[in-house]
Amino acid sequence: MFLILSICASTLIFVIFKVVGKQNINTLQTIVFNYFTAFACGILSYEAPIVVTDVIQSKWFFGAIFLGFLFVTIFNVMALTAQRLGLSVASVASKMSVVIPIIFGLFAYNENLGLQKALGILLALVAVYLASLKAKSNEKFSIKSLWLPLLLFLGSGTIDTTIKYVETTFVPENGIPIFSASIFLIAGLIGIGMLSAKAIQKQFTFDPKSLISGFILGIVNYYSIYTLLKALNADNFESSTIFTVNNVSIVMLSTLLGLLFFKERLLLKNWIGIGVAVIAILLVTLA
Repeated sequence: MFLILSICASTLIFVIFKVVGKQNINTLQTIVFNYFTAFACGILSYEAPIVVTDVIQSKWFFGAIFLGFLFVTIFNVMALTAQRLGLSVASVASKMSVVIPIIFGLFAYNENLGLQKALGILLALVAVYLASLKAKSNEKFSIKSLWLPLLLFLGSGTIDTTIKYVETTFVPENGIPIFSASIFLIAGLIGIGMLSAKAIQKQFTFDPKSLISGFILGIVNYYSIYTLLKALNADNFESSTIFTVNNVSIVMLSTLLGLLFFKERLLLKNWIGIGVAVIAILLVTLA
């Protein structure tokens, strides 16, 4: 159930960004306000008394700082990749990074990798690639530009891997809300620094609509992380299974929603990718 909720919430994030773009709402301001809303959700969800010194002294706190920095940094890398190389390259690089936490789980937690699961993971990568492909455009691609998608690939995979490691090693089950809230607060503070830099450069204009979009995005964003952490905490599923099903399902569902609500055009290879994704999910979950 938590995995299903995580998939739905993560997919809804893409939908919100799509709407934000169509309504010409400032994306960066939406992102920053979203972090503070998500932080508030975590604080409200935490049942124990909050002692700041205890939070700072927690074993997971430095992991939260690292993740907060990654959240903001990799988002900007994703935006830059999409602007310079196109959405297809950005989507493939970020979603195929699922292989990093899967490999980490196999070695760090001695998770099983049978022939069926290995085939499912391989098909999942193929599915993500096919589902993300778009019609050819005039965008130019060069070897020199490889550093952007490579950085996005490594960064996205590092985020998933770090979340899994810190959650299982240092975060108690009742500490997930405050852990998540700390990540978002740190990311929000870094985002404020970015907006301040724009203001100093006289490139900042406040967009009041970003408050509303940031509030909605923040609620969805918080619960996408919270439910993913709860799913990773389950004893009956390995992290390799969780990450594979999560990422492939998000690609599949967001592709279908784009078709139904935003009239996006799907190529034959996209439909093939969706079909391969279904097979991959079945292979991994039934392994």
